[in-house]
Amino acid sequence: MGISTERATPIKENWKCIIICLAMSLANCQYGYDTATIAGFQAMVGFLKIYGFKDPQAKIGWNIHTTPQQLISSFLNIGTIIGVVLTHSWGRRFGRRQSIWLASFISFIAAGLQVGTVNLAGLYIGRILIGISNGFFITFANVYTAEVSPAHLRGAIVSFFGVWVNIGSMLGAVANNFSKDYTNKLAYQIPLASLYAIPFFLSILVFFLPESPRWLLMQEKPDDAKKALERLRGSSFKSRPELLEEEFLEMSRGILEEKELATGSSFKDMFKGTDLRRTIICFAVILSHSSSGVWLIIGYGTFFFQMAGVNKPFFATIIKSLMGFLGVCLGIALNYKSIGRRFSMLIGHGGAALFMLGMGIAQTVAPQTQEAGKTIVACALMYHFVYNGFSGAVSWPIANEVVSSRLRVITIGVGTGVNYVFFTAPYFINSKELNWGAKYAYVWAVSNAITFVYFYVFLPEMRNRSLEEIDELFHNEVPRRDFPKYQCASSTQARELALKNTGVDDGTDEKEKQPKVEQRELAA
Repeated sequence: MGISTERATPIKENWKCIIICLAMSLANCQYGYDTATIAGFQAMVGFLKIYGFKDPQAKIGWNIHTTPQQLISSFLNIGTIIGVVLTHSWGRRFGRRQSIWLASFISFIAAGLQVGTVNLAGLYIGRILIGISNGFFITFANVYTAEVSPAHLRGAIVSFFGVWVNIGSMLGAVANNFSKDYTNKLAYQIPLASLYAIPFFLSILVFFLPESPRWLLMQEKPDDAKKALERLRGSSFKSRPELLEEEFLEMSRGILEEKELATGSSFKDMFKGTDLRRTIICFAVILSHSSSGVWLIIGYGTFFFQMAGVNKPFFATIIKSLMGFLGVCLGIALNYKSIGRRFSMLIGHGGAALFMLGMGIAQTVAPQTQEAGKTIVACALMYHFVYNGFSGAVSWPIANEVVSSRLRVITIGVGTGVNYVFFTAPYFINSKELNWGAKYAYVWAVSNAITFVYFYVFLPEMRNRSLEEIDELFHNEVPRRDFPKYQCASSTQARELALKNTGVDDGTDEKEKQPKVEQRELAA
């Protein structure tokens, strides 16, 4: 592989870094909470009295036109796109921590506006602002955790995204279930008012977190970067200073090489040379969120269940979020212990295709029956378990590690923005339009199958690789199938230099080292 095996220290010795990343990942909870609450509002009488219309054919006597239904979600997407467009220029200058503070401030304004307004224009503006804050939260929280976590724990740590999103979804679903029986504005104002909690606590926690060492190195602050790395690693390299030095040297050299490759335009660099391959894979992984059909379940879950004739749609939404949480926990454990990124993505999208197909078949065979409703709920629950546990859990680790440090924020930002464009469920599931209901799942069954084939052919395995090793693998144009067995020179050279700088003898005879060095030089 390349990096010292001693750097793969046990979880208990990395508790400090894990706690830091868990705190930063709390930003993703806001995204989960917001999408869950909005999904439930569209099935609430109190909300529909303000923004919908009476519909005797609807199960609750009220409905919402597809235009505002779509725009409520679309303006969130527009805001997210605006947010991720701004992430590169802002993050390059102000870093990861300050970006979270800005997102929290915008979130406060967005929550207040949505609580206080009673017209669609105000609601739309609030959705745009919450989208901007979500764009910053998602991008910088996940970039930060990818940059600061140890290589052997990066997959599990960045997968905290899925943990917090599903916790947020459960909290949002519980809040909706609590307030759903109100027939006035309190039905949706109570959940919206709770949006203040997450950014408030996050703003306080960020004060105690170190900045990303890789960002500090990009800003040419090596002393601050090394101090930040020392804080992050805590006691994991206790009495082994050469291991900390090895990681820092590898990181510094990788950033220096990245700067040398820069041409002046980060956006253009994403699509040039070996970075083009990395950008395409990154975009494919991020877009797999949309191609999975997960928006149907998280963005319109309660409304979808209601339109499909499911009894207790709010309760079904809570169980759905719980299943997603359990799936993520299982996925993190399996990814840390045994399976890799690539296999996990294949399981996730293969399973998602099957369960989406099951929902479509149930609606086709026995529409609007109790049996079909039970089958749809069962398939939706299993879909959420499998997708979140495998594809959802590792998609953000892959997306962040596959791109270079210099282009990470802009590539993740652009990919996230494009991902939010593909989002058109209301027209298909609303009873006043196509009224497909669960038959809409056929579309996503096919989409998941296509995604499965792409990842099988093009996605390499990057488990247990440092970010700098991944840079070398792509720079050397290593084929996908050779990623697991390729011997990286950069990490080995960093180890040798670290031993020299710290005066530590690794017990290897100098004559045994020389052929290996010459072999790497010839390979280069």
